[in-house]
Amino acid sequence: IQAAEGNRLKAYDDGGGVWTIGTGHTGTDVYKGLEITQEQSIELLIKDVCTAEASIHKNVIVELNPHQFDALVSVIFNVGVTAFKNSTLLRLINAKGTDSDIIAQFLRWNKDNGKVNPGLTKRRIAEAAIYTDAYYNLEMYS
Repeated sequence: IQAAEGNRLKAYDDGGGVWTIGTGHTGTDVYKGLEITQEQSIELLIKDVCTAEASIHKNVIVELNPHQFDALVSVIFNVGVTAFKNSTLLRLINAKGTDSDIIAQFLRWNKDNGKVNPGLTKRRIAEAAIYTDAYYNLEMYS
């Protein structure tokens, strides 16, 4: 997550009007001019990861392997709990969909303000590879 999100100790606009700080932390507690310490950034990251993990425990009804769990934490961290809860990705996971169908759903989450974002595409390919435990080249799906 840190590799994909980076770590900035001063709040910044993510380009879509969302104030962000630390390792991708957003929320009503983030505002223009806010600055935090590295320790606070780590605390926010842990809190946000725990929120993503709780979403998996609450919404995924099938057993996951550790690599699947980890990939979903990364996705939820980035797209949010509500988006994941209402997603076709979750529905397919719970229905024990095929890897190719699940990979396709990971790759749908690659847009920023309606435009394909190469960084998000790369991130989703990596998350899909982790989820499927397939560390081969998934470029064919992008």
